[in-house]
Amino acid sequence: MNEEQAVLDFFSQPENLPLALSVAEQTDQIREQLNTRFWYELMECVARHMSEHDLAWRIATTEDKNLEGSLVGFNCLLDTDQPLYLRPMLEQQNLGKGLQIYLGLMWSGTPMPEHLTLPAVGELRERLNAAGFKSNESFLAWQWLPIYPRSKTFLLRFNANPELVFAEIKASLDKMLLNHRVQIDQANSALQTAPRSMKISLDQLRTKRA
Repeated sequence: MNEEQAVLDFFSQPENLPLALSVAEQTDQIREQLNTRFWYELMECVARHMSEHDLAWRIATTEDKNLEGSLVGFNCLLDTDQPLYLRPMLEQQNLGKGLQIYLGLMWSGTPMPEHLTLPAVGELRERLNAAGFKSNESFLAWQWLPIYPRSKTFLLRFNANPELVFAEIKASLDKMLLNHRVQIDQANSALQTAPRSMKISLDQLRTKRA
């Protein structure tokens, strides 16, 4: 009998059920705390990494809308009043089989068809598509990472050697941010200088925030 089966057999006994439920609750809290710690420390690490590479992004937290103070990722902002641009992000999502992390280049608002056909935007999409990224209405590019932030394997690795975990994530982020840095800057510049008729409307922005 292996160790996991022995533990399962022990807690499945009726007299041990109260203890099993108590342990489960405490374990959930530990996972939540470790998950929040992971995101805070990762954001600090990524912020330093961006500063070292002179990337002009400001990092903002992404919180769980249903659980105050619970982080689920971060997104990057430009210190500009430009209403529409492409911003890097990293987030965890539940697919029914547990949480998994994905990264992408997300629209800051709702783009118009004319924005999507800008040559600089099209070139960036093609390059990222060739690099294995997918796209949809909200993301010019996105892809899953093989990281399950609340799994036993991940939490043990993170607890033992967080810097190694962060290095792996930064490597994945660099494949988008550094490998395509020039094209991202060109696309955002093109969006900034788009004709007035192509600017995103206030109504669209309000709808996006609703």
